[in-house]
Amino acid sequence: MTPSRPAARHARRRALALAAAAAVLALAGCSGASGAGPATTPPSPSPSATAAGCVADPARTIAAKPGAKTMSALPAETVAKLDAAAAKAFALGASPGAVVGVRTPEGTWTKAYGSADRAGTPMQVGMHTRIASLTKMYTATIVLQLAQEGKLKLDDTIAKYVDGIPNGDAITLTQLADMTSGVASYTMNDALLQKYFADPTAVYTPEEVIEAGAAVSPLFPPGKGFAYSNTNTVLLGTVIEKVTGEDVGRLMQTRIFDPLHLGNTSWPGTSAALPEPYARGYTLNGNTATPDAPTDSTDWNPSWSFTAGEIISDIDDLLTMGRALGTGQGLVDPATQTLRLTSFSEIGYGFGLSCSQGWVGHTGDLSGYNTSLFYDTATDTTVAVQTNSDIASGSCTTSPTLTDDPGDAICQTPAVRLLVALTGELGTAYVPPPRK
Repeated sequence: MTPSRPAARHARRRALALAAAAAVLALAGCSGASGAGPATTPPSPSPSATAAGCVADPARTIAAKPGAKTMSALPAETVAKLDAAAAKAFALGASPGAVVGVRTPEGTWTKAYGSADRAGTPMQVGMHTRIASLTKMYTATIVLQLAQEGKLKLDDTIAKYVDGIPNGDAITLTQLADMTSGVASYTMNDALLQKYFADPTAVYTPEEVIEAGAAVSPLFPPGKGFAYSNTNTVLLGTVIEKVTGEDVGRLMQTRIFDPLHLGNTSWPGTSAALPEPYARGYTLNGNTATPDAPTDSTDWNPSWSFTAGEIISDIDDLLTMGRALGTGQGLVDPATQTLRLTSFSEIGYGFGLSCSQGWVGHTGDLSGYNTSLFYDTATDTTVAVQTNSDIASGSCTTSPTLTDDPGDAICQTPAVRLLVALTGELGTAYVPPPRK
């Protein structure tokens, strides 16, 4: 992260940073259905995400059985190609470190690159990071489980559970999950954003952020547009707690973490602590960061993201979760998973996850961390990437970047850049929406 561009560019990037941060936080890194830019503007869809049939054969995907070699090492030739692609992509990114993982029927490969902190501690496989908006997939999964159990209906309106939401008597739970509700992200509320950046260690309640999102809503009538919104998923978390009478963190544990044996995945609640070992995170968000000195945001409190972005995990647990989300195995029954794999709209977003080129999953940004997790429904392959920076690099015009970003590279966040490189070596490259 050594500066190498003129001081004039420093000033220009800093001027863009606060405005861009609002958009990035609103979108929370939803690959396949987002990108930089105003949260009110639907992103350009990926080429393969222009139809609801992004998953070619849902029944085949749901019935997939792990290969006998799945947990063994990938062949050396495959590893060499993946390692070379990852190393090249990592060098183009703006993250101190990264951990990548690939799991196919032929085996598993994981590797760490770079450093976990400014002191130069090597990044290691097994380090914990905040996985940000990947949390939305976990939250939406519990909603599907409750629907499967008859404890709620997906066409219930949010007004049945939460008062004060504009158009709440017409917005369904499905519209919250697929981002067509018209409810604005609370990160579009300037007053809340300024308050958050003034003290990122403060604790927020779900009610506070919901109120902030409702105050700048609606963006459009329910079902008449697309706007990626953290408020939507926080509302779903509130519904989960009201329907069950239980804390959502406990439900994450009993309904997802424990059944899938995700021993290194956790729900922090109002605590800013990460389990050891962990990577420190760096960002250009906030009031003090500059391209010369990104802010260490490791200890920023995650409570304001609630069920839209709080979960912490490591690479092995992500690989397990990615496959479970793609197949539904261990999470929901085949009928419910079929509904999920056929829920994608023309924009490429469905019930709490996105789809591009047959890859289903999510990417997440939370100041200091960028994570991607996708499952290829055609080849039973999972790719996971953790980085300890959410800073974009490349030929970016609005996304804040470091002064030493590679100007000849496409504008991307570090985890997405690695995801694209790795999937390209696996046959069908994931195609993210353009970032600016």
